[in-house]
Amino acid sequence: MTIRLYDTSARQIRDFTPLVPGCVSIYLCGATVQAAPHIGHIRSGLNFDIMRRWFEYRGYDVTFIRNVTDIDDKIITKSGEQGRPWWSIGYENERAFNDGYAALGCEPPTYEPRATGHVTEMVEMMRGLIERGHAYEADGNVYFDVRSYPDYLKLSNQELDNLLQPSGEGETGKRDPRDFAMWKSAKPGEPSWETPWGRGRPGWHLECSAMAHKYLGAAFDIHGGGLDLIFPHHENEIAQAKAFGDDFASYWVHNAWVTMSGEKMSKSLGNSVLVSEMVKTWRPIVLRYYLGTPHYRSMIEYSEEALREAESAFARIEGFVQRVCEMAGKTVAPAAEVPLAFAEAMDDDLGVPQALAIVHTTVRQGNSALAADDKDGAIARLSEVRAMLGVLGLDPLDPHWAGEADRGEDLHGVVDSLVRLVLEQRESARARKDWGTADAIRDQLQQSGLVIEDSPTGPRWTLGQR
Repeated sequence: MTIRLYDTSARQIRDFTPLVPGCVSIYLCGATVQAAPHIGHIRSGLNFDIMRRWFEYRGYDVTFIRNVTDIDDKIITKSGEQGRPWWSIGYENERAFNDGYAALGCEPPTYEPRATGHVTEMVEMMRGLIERGHAYEADGNVYFDVRSYPDYLKLSNQELDNLLQPSGEGETGKRDPRDFAMWKSAKPGEPSWETPWGRGRPGWHLECSAMAHKYLGAAFDIHGGGLDLIFPHHENEIAQAKAFGDDFASYWVHNAWVTMSGEKMSKSLGNSVLVSEMVKTWRPIVLRYYLGTPHYRSMIEYSEEALREAESAFARIEGFVQRVCEMAGKTVAPAAEVPLAFAEAMDDDLGVPQALAIVHTTVRQGNSALAADDKDGAIARLSEVRAMLGVLGLDPLDPHWAGEADRGEDLHGVVDSLVRLVLEQRESARARKDWGTADAIRDQLQQSGLVIEDSPTGPRWTLGQR
């Protein structure tokens, strides 16, 4: 068994070899909390949640760090626009992100450090870089000298002579316009911390280098994030960390975006879909299926139609789970191991689409066993399905999703009573062989959004496709 991952720095799929046998260390660039999350933000956390689950299934002890950037230019700008403290905006949106992760079934990270809690580590790193000749102070700012690090831009495969380095307001005193800010001098009314070079606040890139060093040490296995972070963020992280003396990450893994009309989902473009609103319309487990089942390196083009297709596909899986449990008269436990073809797909750069195809094939086999009244065969297939769904975080019988059955429970009871009255009329029509009336009742219920299935224990109803 060898897990293989696409390493952005190598531009190829590589066999995964951990630094410490049996252990995996992962650092994921988490939320910048200037606003509430849209589904594009949550996709990254969800993709790496699946990665973590697969490593754990394969027997690894996983340390998973997901940071929170709770101070940056955007948060300060929002503070001025809204007339609220910067820390109030950050904390409110940090909670919104965690609510979104939890709603979609992401396991909490091992540690979730905030940038503002690690200024001491940032100062230590800057002092070391200045002493080694890789950084310098100017006008209260501290800059990284990109020409001092020969391997700069190897991750993004750019040429230094053609580089346009993003710069912020007040970044004065640079020796080279391509140098980037690690520390920004204080401006009136802005948050600031004391340093040997005067009061100021951290630059975005420095935060992650310092926090990764603190929680994972000088070397760790995997650094993750969205494709948009390759440059400048991850490129600058590498320069700081390696110039400081760290080996830093062995593998760089990047997830693709959620797009709308071909563009990256972004609040600045006004095309974002907030998680807090989506979960009011769509079941969270369906959203997880929609965002988590495409390959992590594939773009997801958002549309209502695609969501409906995901809902319908998951309903086929969930319906099979429910039917077998009803037939067995008990909850069927997951198998100890997933099918070999599923494992091979997951080992190959987390091939979730191929793994999911095995899930659906097993569901079809289980449905055939049900139709043939093969109880043992149906139970065996359900056991395999639950094992596979558990790895993907999509097992509808998992306690995490149990609360979904309680959503709107009061109305569910009322609807159930009304539907059963109508179904009794349908059963009466069937008993007197009035097939026209029976079919008309079924069709009317379906037009109302309900699906009627005739089971050995009598008719049952479920919500159909939207």
